[in-house]
Amino acid sequence: MAMRFYMTPGSCSTGIHILLEELDFPFEAWIVNLPAGEHHKPEYRAINPKSTIPTLVRQDGTALTEFQAIAWWLARTHPKAKLLPESPDGEARVLEVMDYAVGTLHGQGFARIFITDTFTPNAADHAAVQARGREIVNQGFAIMNDALAGLDYITGSFSIADAALFYVEFWADRLGIPLPEHCEAHYQRLRSRPAVQRVLREEGYR
Repeated sequence: MAMRFYMTPGSCSTGIHILLEELDFPFEAWIVNLPAGEHHKPEYRAINPKSTIPTLVRQDGTALTEFQAIAWWLARTHPKAKLLPESPDGEARVLEVMDYAVGTLHGQGFARIFITDTFTPNAADHAAVQARGREIVNQGFAIMNDALAGLDYITGSFSIADAALFYVEFWADRLGIPLPEHCEAHYQRLRSRPAVQRVLREEGYR
């Protein structure tokens, strides 16, 4: 049975989509329409009761959720692809950056911009919440910019952390949020990778 990948184009699942393409691993892509609320439907909740994306249903039929868990599992089960450094220090660094991209840049920054009403029930506060989101995003990219100084990728070669950082860089690009120098170079470097180009085409972006 082929793995089933539940995704939404242009979302955080784009990072996992990139990893699957980098691995050249066969899988079935299932689109979950978040604006239409498909992630709350019983048939999807039966697969992922958290109602989140991405979800990866593996060949044994078990589902794996959360970006970091899926990315780490893909890297560890395909060691020849070298999506994780071999040293404990290198792996810890990759996990550190990936968690920061997903938990802070995405979860605290972009979430305030994209799903503002989950942070406040008062529409009058929306502008302030979104402004705070942009502050967090800009602060986060400043930190990532320092981390990338002198490097093509987070630990020198492409890893699961770079896929995580790419999707938030992609969001910044789509929103017109300027990326600092090293983040911009990292973003363009990933956009030049064939797997990333395939993913963006498949998800309807250029």
